[in-house]
Amino acid sequence: MKTIPLILMGCGGVGRQLLQHIVSCRSLHAKLGVHLRVVGVSDSKSLVVASDAKQKELHDNLLTEVCRVKSDGSSLSKVNGVGECQTFSNSESRTEVLGIASLLGKSTGLALVDCSASSETVGVLKQGVDLGCCIVLANKKPLTSTLEDYDKLVSHPRFIRHESTVGAGLPVISSINRMISSGDPIHRIVGSLSGTLGYVMSEVEDGKPLSQVVKSAKSLGYTEPDPRDDLSGMDVARKALILARLLGRRIELSSIRIESLYPEEMGPSKMSVEDFLNGGLVKLDNNIEERVRKASLNGNVLRYVCVIEGTRCEVGIQELTKNSALGRLKGSDNVLEIYTRCYSEQPLVIQGAGAGNDTTAAGVLADILDIQDLFP
Repeated sequence: MKTIPLILMGCGGVGRQLLQHIVSCRSLHAKLGVHLRVVGVSDSKSLVVASDAKQKELHDNLLTEVCRVKSDGSSLSKVNGVGECQTFSNSESRTEVLGIASLLGKSTGLALVDCSASSETVGVLKQGVDLGCCIVLANKKPLTSTLEDYDKLVSHPRFIRHESTVGAGLPVISSINRMISSGDPIHRIVGSLSGTLGYVMSEVEDGKPLSQVVKSAKSLGYTEPDPRDDLSGMDVARKALILARLLGRRIELSSIRIESLYPEEMGPSKMSVEDFLNGGLVKLDNNIEERVRKASLNGNVLRYVCVIEGTRCEVGIQELTKNSALGRLKGSDNVLEIYTRCYSEQPLVIQGAGAGNDTTAAGVLADILDIQDLFP
């Protein structure tokens, strides 16, 4: 039986769903001859680790308890696992994680799994690379940090997996890596990489006011608690940067041209969420309605997309033909068109659910299983 030890950083929606997937897939993984040994779980305040990280693990009943505690909004310090685990404060957790990484990294291939949304994990991840750990990311921020940080994290390409940073469970990163390895140069990528903005743009195309669509998306759970986190385009920009760097572009996040769907005077520092939803949002309706009308007169539709081509890397609203893969997009799916030498006239199209805790966690789990052959 192949055993993969792992430490999970981040126990929000995706992290909890990952733990639930691990527990529910035990019999399936046993048939595949692999066992995922969860050695530790951390949130922003605490770290819970097995009493003997070299030999033991956090058993499934404790992982279930972790999910329950976090779902209730409590800290991991509230987890009751007497005799089975140890709990460390945030100030102690980095030292403890690196101690386990030093113990298990090169010998067993410890996986550091980052499902947080924090930039504060970068330091631990970089040291984990030096200690021989594998890195599995759903968190986009480490790969969109400085080029120096990025270079360190990808310095051993076989030891990092980050499919879920761009398309949740969709095979985006793996497809691009295969093309690069095959010598088929990628010269253009166009993609709708936000389920929220994909939904918004396809709904306004049907004549609904932007303000109504955004409020509906929020009530459906498609947006962040503050919808401006989605409407700013920053999440799409981070995904675009990951793809651009994968193609060899030596750029920073500040190099990407980002179109926000709201003006600066409606930003979080100037207007509360309530004021934005109840007063500011409706002021954006006419502009989007007019842009939709003009695109329609040209036989086109509007989509919020990332475009990577040559030195160009930008995210924002583009007019696209109705019969293209992106033009046909409805709802919250992600769609990516990849143009290469082999796929010059008809691009490779990757489409499917690109958001959601369940889908993203499934992508992370697949990435963890993918590293099993790296160590004896």
